[in-house]
Order: sequence, then C-alpha cells, then structure tokens
Amino acid sequence: MRTRSQFVLILFLLIFNSNSYLNASNINTIHAIKETPQVKMDGNADDPAIWINTADIKNSIVFGTDKYNGIYSYDLDGNILGFSKSGSMNNIDLRSIDNKTYVFATDTSNNTINLWVYKDIDLDIASKEGKFSLREKPDFSGDTNFLAYGACAGISQANELIVFVTEAKGSGVQLWIFNDRKLNLLRTFNNSDAYESEGCVFDDENNLLFISEENKKGVLRSYELTTTLTLDDEFIIDDRNGYIVGDPEGLAILKQQNNKGYLIASSQGNSTFNIYERNRPHKYINSFKIGGSKYTDQVSDTDGIEIVNLYLNAVFPDGMMVVQDGKNTGEKTIPKENFKFISLTDIKNLLP
Repeated sequence: MRTRSQFVLILFLLIFNSNSYLNASNINTIHAIKETPQVKMDGNADDPAIWINTADIKNSIVFGTDKYNGIYSYDLDGNILGFSKSGSMNNIDLRSIDNKTYVFATDTSNNTINLWVYKDIDLDIASKEGKFSLREKPDFSGDTNFLAYGACAGISQANELIVFVTEAKGSGVQLWIFNDRKLNLLRTFNNSDAYESEGCVFDDENNLLFISEENKKGVLRSYELTTTLTLDDEFIIDDRNGYIVGDPEGLAILKQQNNKGYLIASSQGNSTFNIYERNRPHKYINSFKIGGSKYTDQVSDTDGIEIVNLYLNAVFPDGMMVVQDGKNTGEKTIPKENFKFISLTDIKNLLP
C-alpha cells in the first residue's frame, strides 16, 4: 500500500512532466520493418551510423556499436556483414569526402577518439561480397584525457574534417580535426554547466552542433560553429519542463532542400522520439513512438539513432531511420539490445 507521501510524489511527477504525460495517449505510433540480431550476451548495443554507397546504393552499410566489444556491420536487411573486435566502442559517426570514408568512434576503455579511413571503392566491393568488418586497430587514435563518451563528425565551412567528443561525468566538449594525416585536438569547450553529455550531431550545412545533456539534467542544446572553429551562441531547444522525459539521448538530422529539415531526438524516459525544426528557434513539431508489429517488437529506452533521407531500395524508398532498441523484448531467448530499421516514409507522414 502506498503512503500519502508516495501519492504526493507521484502527483508531483505527473504535474512536472505534464506536457509529455498529457499527450502520451495521443503520441503517433509507427513501426520498424527490419531489425538486426541481438548483440552478444556480454555486449550492449548503443549507436548506429550509415555509409551511403553512391556507386550502388542498395549495398550501403549500417554500422552499430557494441559498447563492450566492438562494432558490427550490417546490410540494409539487418544481416551481419562482419564484426570488429575493436574494443569498448560507444558512439560512432562518419563522413565521406573525395571518394574516401572516415569512420570515427569513441573507445571508453582507454578514453580515445579513433578513426578508420577507407576508399569508397573498397567498401563497395566488400558490401557486394556480403562480408565486411572494420579493422580491429584504427588507423588513427587520439587521447582525450577525459572520460570520452559521445562522438559526432562533421565538415567545416573550410571543408575540414572534424569530430566532436563529449565527456561523461563532465561538461567538456572537444573539437578534433584531421589534416596532414594526423588527428589533432584543436580546442575544448563546455556544454554549459552539464553534468554529463553523450548524444550529439553536427549539421554541416548550417554549422550547428546539437548536444544532449543527460543524467542530473535533461537538456537539449544547439551551438553555432564559427568560421574560426569556436562554439558560440548557446541555445536551449528543450528540457524536462517541455517535451523531454528523462534523458535526451540519440540525435539525428532529417535533411531537406535549402538547408531545411528536422532534428529528431530520442526521449528515453518515455521511449518516444521528438521532432524539432532543424533551424533556430528549433520549434517542436511532433512526437512518435515505435510500436510492435508483425515484423519486430516495440522499441524502448533508445540510445543512438541515425537517419538518411535518400532512396535506398524498394523497402526504404524515402530513406531510413536506424535506432538502438534498449530492451528488444521480441527475442525468444534472454533479450539483449539490437538495432531497428524504420522506413522514413512513416516519419515524413508526421511532418507539416
């Protein structure tokens, strides 16, 4: 039996998160249509990235981290192409420039930011053969000297390859740059007074860095990256007084023409995804959850997400969204995390 004080606490929480709770029954539901096998029993799926094969788009590759063991490679049906025993890889992101692809990932076992470099033609050949895994040892590595957590890659206005690294148990955000075949720490910023930051995504076209602050606070922010590669003009997009429940986690950009589009954020506390305008003032648009279907179970407690807004194949004619599923309750054995694939058509139907 609950005590009077417990009832008061429950009432307070309902009022405090009134926006989210009052709208919970009206949240749109979409469904995943593909999924990957669950990670190993000693593993923990966390963050995806997508390499677009411009030579043969149906043979693009989805990467997914296992934060205790390494990085998986999948085809667009969710089948495993390979697994790299590269270490405790937490967040992953990539960029393709001049027929090469640069894959970044944070290793929480040694607090490094790591980089693999591949020729796109080699990735194309491997994807068609149905077998590919990242090399176990990265081509370049940098010591962050703090508890490395999140990572998001980008291309600066000067066409420089950059990557941001966020700090666990702190407000630090590092900016690294890759040039002259070296991975160099350029400078360190603070994500306001954040206690812990993980999820981030960089908007190359609009020069905006989006960061999720989790743990003690749940705040979603954006910063402008100047031409001198400094962060400026902090902007609070949303927090737990708005449409975020628990932690904001994974972030991804649904790009549209003329540098417009939408920011998608995982609201982990109620297993939903919020849609905001890509450009400031980042107006809140809508929310959705990913329910169970004949194809997959429902999605819960999502960490990392990724989006591509391109024709991929007949299953994903408008592109796809990849999300980490923190519970994966559809497994008949002991459930472990996996990644779910959602048609972007379903998300576009929720847009204005």
